[in-house]
Amino acid sequence: MVWMESAKELDEKSIAKFRSGEQRAFDDLVKRYDGMIYGFLSRMCGNTEKAKDMVQETFLTAYRYLEGFRGDASFKTWLYRIASTSCLRSKRRKKNEPSYHLSLDDLLPGEAEKKDGIAQSWYNAPAEELLNNELKEQIKKSLLNLPEKYRLVFVLREMEEFSAEETASTLDISVAAVKSRLHRARLFLRKELAEYYLKGEVSK
Repeated sequence: MVWMESAKELDEKSIAKFRSGEQRAFDDLVKRYDGMIYGFLSRMCGNTEKAKDMVQETFLTAYRYLEGFRGDASFKTWLYRIASTSCLRSKRRKKNEPSYHLSLDDLLPGEAEKKDGIAQSWYNAPAEELLNNELKEQIKKSLLNLPEKYRLVFVLREMEEFSAEETASTLDISVAAVKSRLHRARLFLRKELAEYYLKGEVSK
């Protein structure tokens, strides 16, 4: 039976080589995570060129501070934390970026949805279902209307498949906050997409 090293073990080896003076070892880390970080940042900012710039910024920051990486969390979590910080810093420069708190009252189904009888099935649909049908592209667009702190949690949990604990560590928040923000993000996106859904633009 062939034993395969885990991603964490591969990361630890690359980091050890880098710290011993083998600068090229950092290239292994870039190759391992470049695609993941780009996918994450492109979902967060909705702009491929901007995402590419932030990917470079993320790895430059990681390179600069890797000597001080203590390993309290995995390298992957640490790298996503850098990417998240880069993304948040970029978003704060935009005056029109939504930063409001999502009130549960604002997330309740509207009258049109209730009358159509669709709200119940729509709001109870698993997020995995929504991400694997014709609504996928519309969800990407609606994500950009989601306030950044909720978008980060949604993308990490539902798209990057981070656990609640990993997400909490990445964003430096509690697991309870992760669960709360994810719940509100799901409600927000489903409400955002309800009008699109009700117009019949999605095949049934």
